[in-house]
Amino acid sequence: MLMIVTGGSGSGKSAYAEEQIMKLGEGSRIYIATMMSFDAEGDRRIERHRKMRAAKNFQTIECYMDLSSVNLPPDGIVLLECMSNLAANEMYAPGGAGENMVESILQGIQSVLSQVKALVVVTNEVFSDGQEYDSQTMQYLEYLGIINQELAKKADTVTEVVCGIPLVRKERLDS
Repeated sequence: MLMIVTGGSGSGKSAYAEEQIMKLGEGSRIYIATMMSFDAEGDRRIERHRKMRAAKNFQTIECYMDLSSVNLPPDGIVLLECMSNLAANEMYAPGGAGENMVESILQGIQSVLSQVKALVVVTNEVFSDGQEYDSQTMQYLEYLGIINQELAKKADTVTEVVCGIPLVRKERLDS
């Protein structure tokens, strides 16, 4: 099962995604953390997210790149936080997939899905501001958009969180 949770910065998407993980029943709760910290603000964000999941029995796996390398248990209920960071790491960090980041990430997601019971992916909605950025940033946004679209096609559920309000955009009902 694949769920996508998207929204703007500070929209409440992380808290919503964790709520969904808690509703998915028994299993090994695993948090795949993708954010590399480069400064005090990054450290504060990471600490805030750790506190949010502290009492929820998550095992944290830090995976900044190469999602395909992660080994997970078959009863895994996985929260990947967040696709935007993973994409940036793959595109810009030394040792990342660079121009091949779309294929690398989609293969990594498929690898995770083939191992676990459920995967919830948090991603950012960064496309509605209409701003023009430098060519490198525009390429990143284009690649992230492709990844988000491909994941949404495969997903059982796609939810956008706006001001803490979840708006279900796609829901595949069991028949």
